[in-house]
Amino acid sequence: MENINIFIKAIFIDNMIFAYFLGMCSYLAVSKTVKTAIGLGAAVIFVLGVTVPVNYLLENYVLKAGALKWLSDDFANVDLSFLSFIMFIAVIASIVQLVEMTVEKFAPALYGALGIFLPLIAVNCSILGGALFMQEREYDSILQATSFGIGSGIGWLLAIVSIAAIREKIRYSNVPAPLKGLGITFIITGLMGIAFMSFMGIEL
Repeated sequence: MENINIFIKAIFIDNMIFAYFLGMCSYLAVSKTVKTAIGLGAAVIFVLGVTVPVNYLLENYVLKAGALKWLSDDFANVDLSFLSFIMFIAVIASIVQLVEMTVEKFAPALYGALGIFLPLIAVNCSILGGALFMQEREYDSILQATSFGIGSGIGWLLAIVSIAAIREKIRYSNVPAPLKGLGITFIITGLMGIAFMSFMGIEL
């Protein structure tokens, strides 16, 4: 039950875009069409769903104080937490490289449409944010960390597909000239963020 609560909360209440505004660069740049938004969103789900549990294992069995006790009692006082950032980023970069090669191989049209923003998932704030939130919240099991990672990815997908669908429609609307493009997108994102605040009333 706790895993489901974490999953739902990550999608709606702690949405990476609408609650924390993480990963906004890719969100704004790739949300011009629904097709590319779905492609990038699926990639983000995969990367978060893999990197958060892998980083959870790193954090709990290698990095934090006393984590290496399973090797020997001699390592009980070893604290490698100062390596957290670089290790998390190394894991993220490795998985993103795997995703990039896979998309290029099996979906070259999508690879071309996403352009530079596919490899930039490696420095997407929402990806590193997922690992750091996992570290801060100290989840009890790898299942909870996985639920959070996948839920966060789905929340990011929901956000980028929603804004992409709206941006496709407002092309035919009479938007004031000074607000066309990013201006109206920022306004809509803010309004959607306010709308998502209503989910904070959900009891989990």
